[in-house]
Amino acid sequence: MDIAHNIGWVILGLAGLYYGAEWLVRGSAGLALSAGLSSLVVGLTVVAFGTSLPELIVSMQANLQGGKDSGDFALGNVIGSNICNIGLVLAVAAIMTSIHVQPQIIKRELVLLIFASVLFVVMLLADGKIGHIEGLILATGIVAYTYFSISIAKRNPHDPLAAAAEEELEDIGEEENGSNSQLAKNLLLTVAGLIFLGIGSDRLVAGGQFLAEEFGVSTALITLTLIAFGTSLPELATTVIACLKNEAELAAGNAIGSCIFNLLCVAGITSLVKPIERNLIAIEDMMVMTGFAVALFLLMKRKPILERKTGFVLLSAYMVYMAFLFIRG
Repeated sequence: MDIAHNIGWVILGLAGLYYGAEWLVRGSAGLALSAGLSSLVVGLTVVAFGTSLPELIVSMQANLQGGKDSGDFALGNVIGSNICNIGLVLAVAAIMTSIHVQPQIIKRELVLLIFASVLFVVMLLADGKIGHIEGLILATGIVAYTYFSISIAKRNPHDPLAAAAEEELEDIGEEENGSNSQLAKNLLLTVAGLIFLGIGSDRLVAGGQFLAEEFGVSTALITLTLIAFGTSLPELATTVIACLKNEAELAAGNAIGSCIFNLLCVAGITSLVKPIERNLIAIEDMMVMTGFAVALFLLMKRKPILERKTGFVLLSAYMVYMAFLFIRG
């Protein structure tokens, strides 16, 4: 009964994270637009940060709880989500339809992702943790990245980041009319989103930790698989919708951007609040995360199109890694 009970908490936690992030982004973006901010700025800040909210809230919740495996929960969430974003989210998108990747994404975002991945791994291997100073470096990185992204997009309206920001806010912009009722709705969505994110992360962490103990597996296994997949659901949903709307070119930018935010924002802010200690997260997990980023860069440099066969290769690599995790235990 306890197992079924906690599986239910995990499912409800995932639902809370998904809808909480969706409502918070929609409500806060609407409020920002009402305050006079441009859709470009809102798209590259509120919406961009919003897609990584599930990972951030879950990682902070787990890390603050303490315990020898709390750091693994936070790290596994970041590492597993990045692997999932490329090996599953982008793979599914490529299988659905060919994705033409803009050169700027390859030269700028992918290079930054590889650099951030290597930096993250070096920090962890140096002393087995991401401390306050390392967290400050990572958090400063996301602030700088956001600032330069806005600057570049303002100078070049055709930049893929600018296009993605405008597209993300298309529906919200159509609804925004500045009326009191619309403002109240956006405020309600923002508050509801925060509440659902808090409850969802609490139940997901509690349920995930219980299941790990009950089945005798490591917290690292649970977070690298189930939790990482769950917190990546917003990216997966956004990518599938983009493909269905024939806007698949946005999928690569969204997935890669989310990986960057996970490393710089999620890991950075979480470790600023409390250092993240590594226990059972293995070197090979970090190498797989970095390897997926490097492999994607090499594939894109050779041919800036993610085709169906490439999607199957990425998905196969992801499934092999999942099988390896379960064999390792």
